Amino acid sequence: MARPSTFKNMVLALVLICTVCAALLGGIYSLTEQKIAQTKAAKAKAAIAAVLPEFDNDPSDNAARVGAGEIYTATRDSVTVGYAVKVKTTGFGGAITMMVGFLPDGTIYDTDVIEHSETPGLGAKITDGQCNPRVQVCGYNPSLSNLTVAKDGGDIDGITASTITSRAFLKGIASAYDVFAEFTGAQPHNTTEANER
Repeated sequence: MARPSTFKNMVLALVLICTVCAALLGGIYSLTEQKIAQTKAAKAKAAIAAVLPEFDNDPSDNAARVGAGEIYTATRDSVTVGYAVKVKTTGFGGAITMMVGFLPDGTIYDTDVIEHSETPGLGAKITDGQCNPRVQVCGYNPSLSNLTVAKDGGDIDGITASTITSRAFLKGIASAYDVFAEFTGAQPHNTTEANER
């Protein structure tokens, strides 16, 4: 026999449904939480390896939180060969998580985009290691170079039709360099008028 449709019965049914759904979501989250953490750690380790010269330690063991980023020190035969800095910046589609590798003198060794939500076929090209901004920043030292897009008077060609993503990427590099400079005591990044725009 069906219960009469009253406000009290509707509220009870809704509370029961929400409780069951919350319990299911909580259970699924607890089952996948460790796997998600392992996947993120593996992505971070792969990004560190991609942006630094060869090293023989585990930079994840030497992680430090500095400002808005995380910095990992890589060594080879107990000599520092570089620093990987993980930062977030905001592009056209939302957050971009990236890793920037610096040599001890502050020169950019390489970059890697770990996560993004940029437009496929446009801003998503930032994940391609051969796209203009990613290739062009390698070898630059942010304390000596104007790392802004050419459209803003800088030295770097942006991704065609993705100026916002290109600017965000270069802003992420500047943030990563700030973390590097604070951690190592290096000279701050170049803040020319073009960088202020």
